[in-house]
Amino acid sequence: MAIHSPSDVGRARGRRITVGGRVLDVRGRTWILCDALARVSVTLAHDSEARVGDLVVVRGERAGKRIESAVLVERRAVGDIRQGSETARLVLDGVGSRLEARSRALSTIRGVFRRGGFVEVDVPLRVRMPGQDLHVDALTAEGGYLATSPEHHMKRLLAGGMPRIYQLAHCFRAEEQGALHEPEFMMLEWYRAFAGQDAIIQDTERVVCAVVKELAGRERVDVAGRRVSVRRPFERMTVRDAFRRFAEEPDAVALAERDEDRFFELLVDRVEPALAERRRPVFLCDYPLSQASLARPSPADPTVAERFELYLAGVELSNGFGELTDAREQRRRFERDRALRKRLGRPSYPLDERFLSALESGMPHAGGNALGVDRLIALSLGERDIARVMPFPAALL
Repeated sequence: MAIHSPSDVGRARGRRITVGGRVLDVRGRTWILCDALARVSVTLAHDSEARVGDLVVVRGERAGKRIESAVLVERRAVGDIRQGSETARLVLDGVGSRLEARSRALSTIRGVFRRGGFVEVDVPLRVRMPGQDLHVDALTAEGGYLATSPEHHMKRLLAGGMPRIYQLAHCFRAEEQGALHEPEFMMLEWYRAFAGQDAIIQDTERVVCAVVKELAGRERVDVAGRRVSVRRPFERMTVRDAFRRFAEEPDAVALAERDEDRFFELLVDRVEPALAERRRPVFLCDYPLSQASLARPSPADPTVAERFELYLAGVELSNGFGELTDAREQRRRFERDRALRKRLGRPSYPLDERFLSALESGMPHAGGNALGVDRLIALSLGERDIARVMPFPAALL
C-alpha cells in the first residue's frame, strides 16, 4: 500500500488514496493533515479520535485535493506541534515552502551552468590555509580551518586545465550574525578561463534573472518596499562615478589609498544607500587596487582593479574579478595583507603555497565571481533575512 504525503495528493493517480501526515486541525469528522509543503482536508466516514500534532494515516476517496469517506488506518499520538517544535517552524512559520523554493533555485542555477558548458566541482571544506582577506576570519577545524571560500582550490583547477567550473559551496566565517550574515552560508562561485569581467557579468545576469523568475514568477523582486526589475542588462557604474554622484568625493581611488577608513565610511553611509534606491540591479565596477587583493589591474586603467560587485535592492549580492595570474604579485599582496592582519590584531594564517605554485605553473587569464545564494533566494522571495530561507540557521543548531 503506497502512502502519499499531503503534498502528493494533487499528483496521485486513481480515486482511492492513502495519505499519511500530521494533524493540524480537528473539527468533528473533518481533519486537516499537513506536511511541511501542503495541507489537505480529510472528511472521515466515522467518528475517530485524533488530536492536533498526531501522526496519522487515512484511506479514502480523492475528490480534487480533498479526501472524503476516509477511515483511520494508523495513529501515533504526539505532543502539540504549536509548542516550539520543528513542525511548528516548518509548517506554521512557512519554512517548508521556502525550503522547497530553495531547492528549485539550486536546480535553476545548475541548469544555467549546465547549458553554459560548465563542470560542477566539489572542493574541500577543511583547508590548511584559509586565505589572507583583511576582513574575514576563519573558523578552526581539527588539522586546519573551515573554508571561507573555495577560491584557491578552484583556481588550482583552472591552472590544471579546467576551462569552466562552478561550485555551490558551503562557506564558514567567524563573523557577527545578522539579517545578511550567518557563520555558515552557501556561496555560488564560478570561473571562466580566457575570459574577463564582461563575460562574468553576463553570467551573473543570467543566474540572477533565472532564479528570480523561478521563485517570484516574474522578472522583478519586491522587498522592503522596493520594487527592482531584473531585466537584462543591469546597470553599471564605476566606483569613481558613484562616489562623485552620491558622496561628493571627486576621486574615490585616491581616497582609498590615502584614507581607507574614510573610503569605507562613505561607501557604507552614502553610496550603498543610494544604490538601494535604484530600480535596477547595479554592478559597481573598477574598485581601487588596494581593495582587490586577488584581482588584476584593469586593462583600461591600471589605477583600478578589474573588480565588480552586484547590488540588488540595496544588498551586496556578489563580488567578481578579472583574476590576478601573476604569482609574484599575488605573493607580494598576500604578504602585505598578512602583515596588516597582524597589526590589526587579527589571526595570522600561513600563505597558501600550493595556490601560489599553481599560479607559477601558469593559470590562464580568467574571470570569476562569488555570489551569495542565500541572499539571492531571500530577495527573490521578498525576504531580507537569510535565516528564513535556510533549513537550520546558526540560532537553531
